[in-house]
Amino acid sequence: MAETWTVLRLLTWTTQYLAAHGAENPRLDAEVLLAHARGCERIALYTAFDEVVSDEIRSRFRELVRQRAAGTPVAYLVGQREFFSLTLKVTPDVLIPRPETEFVVLAAIDALKAWPAIAEGPLLAADVGTGSGAIAIAIARHVPHVRLVATDISPSALAVARQNVAAHHLEDRVALLESDLLAAVPPQRQLALVASNPPYVSQAELLSLPREVREHEPHLALLGGPSGTEVIQRLIPQAAERLRPGGWLILEVSPMIAPQVIELLQADDRFERVGLRKDLAQLARVVTARRRD
Repeated sequence: MAETWTVLRLLTWTTQYLAAHGAENPRLDAEVLLAHARGCERIALYTAFDEVVSDEIRSRFRELVRQRAAGTPVAYLVGQREFFSLTLKVTPDVLIPRPETEFVVLAAIDALKAWPAIAEGPLLAADVGTGSGAIAIAIARHVPHVRLVATDISPSALAVARQNVAAHHLEDRVALLESDLLAAVPPQRQLALVASNPPYVSQAELLSLPREVREHEPHLALLGGPSGTEVIQRLIPQAAERLRPGGWLILEVSPMIAPQVIELLQADDRFERVGLRKDLAQLARVVTARRRD
């Protein structure tokens, strides 16, 4: 007699299977994928452990598990990711938003809220290399008096960002612009802030990334060049030309290149107060610099 596949049995078996295939969080992956296959919230699984799973749901779940075991990130399989308590659509055209990038948002919120009210209207800020729109949307939701331009060189990434901006009803405050960094933004020194999670992975570091990142996430958004600093080297002078006096440049970086990025900013006499923030793992993660008055 065939055994009955309950929710709990499926989760137990799948957790073991994904662990054997190298998943970092096999139980969490199993729960997220089964909830997606069932069309329910993950928390609902905990009150349904004894429920028998239909053949149709098991078939959907089996295909998701197969792809996950082959290395496809869970966020791409379910089509979304939580970031800064916001739900964002993600596809293989954009990087998956990560907790480390939330430190960019926190630094940006602090900087923008410190600005006094200005007579000429809302503060203007930019999110460079916006991808899914994560940074721009999170800032806009938490700083009501700011308007943002979110740039990306990838039209397909901007299409994803456009859906997320609309989903969070921010079309009137977040403008999307196809641009190589800030090239398409007029250099009028009007921005109060430039925030970015730019490509910063070096060629050597790419080989050490987890397979699911290396093989599935867009290299255009990952690779910063042979040393990892090449894109940032181009962004720093562009930001200096467009930041108003007292404006801030906030960059997510790899701990491997943080010292070099700090040196680049210190070598540009248009910036002062170059600082560093660490993430929860106490790794160098965010570099900040203020445009001189």
